[in-house]
Amino acid sequence: MPASPKVFGIILAGGEGKRLMPLTADRAKPAVPFGGQYRLIDFAISNLINSGLRQLVVLTQYKSHSLDRHISQTWRMSPLLDSYVASVPAQQRLGKRWFSGSADAILQSLNLINDEQPDIVVVVGADHVYRMDFRQMLDSHIESGARATVAGIRQPIGLAHQFGVIDVDPQHTDRIREFLEKPQNPVGLPDSPADVLASMGNYIFDADALIEAVEADGEVPTSNHDMGGDIVPYFVERAEAGVYDMTHNDVPGSTDRDRYYWRDVGTIDSFFDAHQDLISTLPIFNLYNTDWPIHSQLVNSPPAKFVRDSVGRIGNAIDSIVSLGSVLSGTHLERSVVGPWTLAGGGSTITDSVLFDRVQVGQGARVHRAILDKNVTLAPGATVGVDRERDLERGFTVTDSGITVVGKGVRIDR
Repeated sequence: MPASPKVFGIILAGGEGKRLMPLTADRAKPAVPFGGQYRLIDFAISNLINSGLRQLVVLTQYKSHSLDRHISQTWRMSPLLDSYVASVPAQQRLGKRWFSGSADAILQSLNLINDEQPDIVVVVGADHVYRMDFRQMLDSHIESGARATVAGIRQPIGLAHQFGVIDVDPQHTDRIREFLEKPQNPVGLPDSPADVLASMGNYIFDADALIEAVEADGEVPTSNHDMGGDIVPYFVERAEAGVYDMTHNDVPGSTDRDRYYWRDVGTIDSFFDAHQDLISTLPIFNLYNTDWPIHSQLVNSPPAKFVRDSVGRIGNAIDSIVSLGSVLSGTHLERSVVGPWTLAGGGSTITDSVLFDRVQVGQGARVHRAILDKNVTLAPGATVGVDRERDLERGFTVTDSGITVVGKGVRIDR
């Protein structure tokens, strides 16, 4: 391994995101708006860019137009130093077929690795919310001598059934003894029996070892061709798999409250909860860390504006985020995240909700515990999220916890 190895980044962004429907009815999951002005993929790319990686590819597949457009408009790197973020669709280089799994996506895209000839490949998912300095994980990978390293985040043992769990070797805690997919009765960590290490979906590989692994996996007809379920066990069987505990990762500007934040926003409930994590006075995830910024497209918009309505009613905004271009007139806004160019009329109420771009809330309308996609319009006096049965009758998605989701472009008259 060279003293300064060449590192190449691959972002896996081809998943359908079925559990986020209807937010993924017209877009890839990594393109779903988040936190007002971001897209989910911005967190993965920002972490890699902040970590010094300058050659990144994004492997896309399903409904990728808005994702491709966002990448091309937002992530423009200087070619002077051969820097780029490139969106790469499924190329069908190995036959007339789509990606059959995350490992197959890399197998079908090996030309990208062969062209760059890196020493090390960093592979990450595109739909998690977190901060991470991959330089520190890279140093750990090289020092350990492992050929593959998996990033792990500590989670309560009671939640182990929701994740791929890393069983560490008690004698060598930087090595993986076994990789367990959603185990029912896992063993806790040697230094913290109440916790397990859940896979974050972030990996570092020696490039030649990754090529060898995905090529071997491609020859196994019974494989699911999955990075966590198939490729990691391949390295575990060879005693070549290391683990990187996120408690060792110290991101500049982080605090004790948000230092080890990581959330998989794969469901409507987790997506909603992740937004709630943003808005408290001391947020669980702090968007305002200027030492490790989350980058996104700069919206050419005026500042948000809060004004009295036509009859002089004064609104208020409490524990909320409001994006550029929005105008709230005599609106009560509380515990909510509002996307760009939202317009809310006099006497309207928005509580415990997430609004995407260009939502219009009419006078006296009420939004509660709801997620409204782009261009949703509420007529004056209309409600959403207030009456579960009525929302279901109108064809809206309502989760077991009572969150109503309205798809793109819907008009709600009453």
